[in-house]
Amino acid sequence: MTKLNRRHILAGGAAALAGTAALSETASAEIGLKAVFPVAQATIPIVGLKEVFPVRRIYCIGRNYAAHAREMGSDPTREPPFFFQKPTDAIQNVAIGTVADHPYPPLTKNYHYEVELVAALKSGGSDISPEKALECVYGYALGLDMTRRDLQRAMGDQKKPWEIGKSFDNSAVIGPIHPVTKTGHFAKGAISLAVNGTVKQSSDLSNMIWSVAEQISKLSEACELKAGDIIYSGTPENVGPVVKGDVILCKLEGLPDMSIKIV
Repeated sequence: MTKLNRRHILAGGAAALAGTAALSETASAEIGLKAVFPVAQATIPIVGLKEVFPVRRIYCIGRNYAAHAREMGSDPTREPPFFFQKPTDAIQNVAIGTVADHPYPPLTKNYHYEVELVAALKSGGSDISPEKALECVYGYALGLDMTRRDLQRAMGDQKKPWEIGKSFDNSAVIGPIHPVTKTGHFAKGAISLAVNGTVKQSSDLSNMIWSVAEQISKLSEACELKAGDIIYSGTPENVGPVVKGDVILCKLEGLPDMSIKIV
């Protein structure tokens, strides 16, 4: 057996056991491996650029405003931060100055809005200190963590994972990313949400229990963060339901408004 054939056999065996993602691009090309079909890469537009931001993972922090934690039945003074994820193809991009159609999802009769600041990372690592964490941020966006609340609560009551209430098509609504070089970092600023012109959520980013820097630091203790990760940083109090025909308007001081219509 030649050295080249032996290398191909070993590489092929590794691919069979661990998938082609475990091989480098060079090794995959050398033995002729390729995906059986293309899979779209989730991306987010970047203001002022033709390039787009590729999404690797979507993280969300739960109950990061004290008043919202209380309305969800939690005591924020004793609760450490906790996180959950959404699939990357849950992204729904909303362009500035538009009212995007947002489909009412199946299986729910209690569909809730949650307006949030979103941080987009250009780098990452493990065990990042809060003092270094903001160096990882590429930019910020305005987002909506849409939630099938009845499914989330039902699964929680049964002590089962409530992913079905949070992770579904179009559940990660987001405006374009604004590079931090243009906006600076967001430690404070008014954030609000209105439904059909009536304000429902209204708070300030300074009311977050865990800052963006602290969220990045805490997340990096659990898993290695990387470029392309985005973090939904939590929602203020007064989350509530919407129905078909409702128009949601989200505002965050320092960023353009974002709006969707439930269809």
